[in-house]
Amino acid sequence: MIAVSCYVSMPCIAGQGKGLYVCPVFVRHVFVRHAFMMPLPSRRPVRVQACDQPGATTPEPPRPMPADSARARNSRPAPALPRLRVLLAAPRGFCAGVDRAVRVVEEALKCHGAPVYVRHEIVHNRVVVGALAAQGAVFVEELDAVPVGARVVFSAHGVAKSVPLAAAARGLVAFDATCPLVSKVHREAERHAAAGRHILMIGHAGHPEVEGTMGQVQPGAMTLVQSVADARTVAPPPGPLAFVTQTTLSVEDAAGIVAVLRRRFPAIAGPAKEDICYATTNRQAAVRAVAAEAGLVLVLGSANSSNTVRLCEVAGRAGAHALLLEGPEAFDWSMLQGETVVGITAGASAPESLVQGLLARLGERYALAVEERRVTTEDVTFKLPAALSAA
Repeated sequence: MIAVSCYVSMPCIAGQGKGLYVCPVFVRHVFVRHAFMMPLPSRRPVRVQACDQPGATTPEPPRPMPADSARARNSRPAPALPRLRVLLAAPRGFCAGVDRAVRVVEEALKCHGAPVYVRHEIVHNRVVVGALAAQGAVFVEELDAVPVGARVVFSAHGVAKSVPLAAAARGLVAFDATCPLVSKVHREAERHAAAGRHILMIGHAGHPEVEGTMGQVQPGAMTLVQSVADARTVAPPPGPLAFVTQTTLSVEDAAGIVAVLRRRFPAIAGPAKEDICYATTNRQAAVRAVAAEAGLVLVLGSANSSNTVRLCEVAGRAGAHALLLEGPEAFDWSMLQGETVVGITAGASAPESLVQGLLARLGERYALAVEERRVTTEDVTFKLPAALSAA
């Protein structure tokens, strides 16, 4: 079939090649019909049939779908999403000490402008550190990387006594963001040392808080105890003893170590109030409650955060499979295979935005039923250093 188009004002149509010819009588008939019997559309092409192909027909263009049919097709309900029950541990996320430390850096930047240097990560969370760096904070490991006369913030984990002295010698303006509950342990260590007691420090080697606490006393005045095995074999010098504890330990682990020390050294002195901070204790109790119902617990925070790693351990001991996620982007859908109840919590240095981001990701493929498991309500706040609160 061969079909050609022409405007009706043309007298005839001549084909190119193969002797194609369109009958002028047919064209005139079309012209007369359109000219005298009905309005002629403006410049609208008319389809005509080639004379050498009698009986050929021109296919009609597809008819548009009625509007009602199109709307009906588009309004069909989407397939129902599978249901996922989500248990949120509470309290979770930022504690008062972390919140204070972050505000110290923010206020120093606000009052003095960038750059403000921070010795060590202000808290162990890459999202928090990245956000502060974007505002002008510069993170360094040691003071020799800070220009003479610059402003520097000491992290929430605390520092040895030698650090503020070194900062003063370099003419640095220092702001101390040490958590007040860590400072409390520092004062305990000083009192025990002043009383002539050798101190057993319960904590993890290499953690900044442990280094800061051990740096409050003279070298040799404190011995590190990291485990129950250490507690069974530690051999302190003769004389009175005391113990202090890193604030972010597992409550169960610390209790086991203390029990061994008290059994071996009945006269050993301890803190009047437990050194493990309220936030660590509360978050562990909350994740334990969630893990009792959930087959999987997702813990948001950084791998170098002691309290975050402890949350994973506590959830695992409570019978759940626990996974540590740096952020929502680290989540993989295969983690949920076979799970219908999932728990979520966040370490004390992890912002709530990470939890909300993870919920948003889960909501992409599941109909979420979110429930909060709150074991207590926190209302603790800490003041900023006087040099910043007065600014």
